[in-house]
Amino acid sequence: MAAGLLIAAPAAKAQDQSEEYTQFRIGGYGEAVAAFKDYGINRFNGGTDGNTKTDRNTISIPRFILALDYKFNSKWILGAEIEFESGGTGSAMELENTENGEYETEIEKGGEVVLEQFHITRLIHPAINVRAGHIIVPVGLTNAHHEPINFFGTVRPEGESALIPCTWHETGLELFGSFGKGYARFDYQAMVVAGLNANGFDRNGWVAGGKQGFFEEDNFTSPGYAARLDYKGVKGLRVGLSAYYCADAGANADKAQTYSSVGEIPVKIFSADAQFRNKYVTARGNILYGDLGKSAAIGKIYQSNKAPYSKLTPIAKNVISYGAEAGINLSAFFPEKKAPVIYPFARYEYYNPQEKGEQGQTMDKRLQTSMWTVGLNWFALPNLVVKADYTTRQIGTSKVFGSGRYNSENEFAIGIAYVGWFFKK
Repeated sequence: MAAGLLIAAPAAKAQDQSEEYTQFRIGGYGEAVAAFKDYGINRFNGGTDGNTKTDRNTISIPRFILALDYKFNSKWILGAEIEFESGGTGSAMELENTENGEYETEIEKGGEVVLEQFHITRLIHPAINVRAGHIIVPVGLTNAHHEPINFFGTVRPEGESALIPCTWHETGLELFGSFGKGYARFDYQAMVVAGLNANGFDRNGWVAGGKQGFFEEDNFTSPGYAARLDYKGVKGLRVGLSAYYCADAGANADKAQTYSSVGEIPVKIFSADAQFRNKYVTARGNILYGDLGKSAAIGKIYQSNKAPYSKLTPIAKNVISYGAEAGINLSAFFPEKKAPVIYPFARYEYYNPQEKGEQGQTMDKRLQTSMWTVGLNWFALPNLVVKADYTTRQIGTSKVFGSGRYNSENEFAIGIAYVGWFFKK
């Protein structure tokens, strides 16, 4: 995190570390959301209509995060974030190798508490620095900019989080820095981290459930490699490219023999995103494409009950997500009135965890989603925002406008979110 309206990951820039605090800072972010919905809880109830038409309301605290940075000296920096999700739900899974490799799940607490980041950074030069520990995997727009004032809606954009882990954090080693100047200025990140685990892949979320962390130790047999490059040479503009590759997600399974008959299971993810911001408008867009090898074979393993987690199949070979949002700062048009900072906005997204299967697979159209969100963001303070929006999802279609083959899903939501550093020394 960094102070200001646009938040970045801790220690994202070497020069920021000396500019913003001397030795220690603590802060965080959080959000609360209430939603009023006209659809049920299961899109897969059966029949031909999709989700049932049912009025229901929900209220939640999606996340509350405490963040801290501590400078041992000007070159060595500790960064950490602890996340409390949804007010807290949690369980622990154990693999009992002394009991024939049985899985045991124990409910241990009333909430999920996650160590989202914990790393040591060595600042060397603006162009090259090193970070080791538990770090954010900056693939996609939301993972790289996941704090709640970096998107307009009451909840994070759905597309990327329906396909890949979000927020995605793994243990590993990272190189990062900035280079160039003027119109040729870039930031980069390159990392090797614990790879995805094929046991968590499924029909609904593709590889999103493959993030490790179920056990005390993560498998590092087939590491994941991630990279991100951001262009920042034009004022107000950022254009990012990111990618992820794991050569064999099956090698990271809890039991090494689970996918031995399948061979290597490669995962490839590519993403591009952009943001333009000035005093009048903020606009963002992103696209993500994924490719999973041996997806049909993984489904057969699942159906044979040899995999321990989700049994939802078929698992797609290819997935896609894209979207864009734009908001207008009304107060910028009335500077002499000291008008409140209000952004009316609109966002469109298309995503499909079942975009394309391997030969012989039939993809489930109930996961194909085209959606619009419109609403308002009121920035009561620079880092405190009140949100309201209306969302409509058309299921089973890729059309920007028009209805899908299944019941639509509509909701109105209100929320409040903040981000900032509480104390600096």
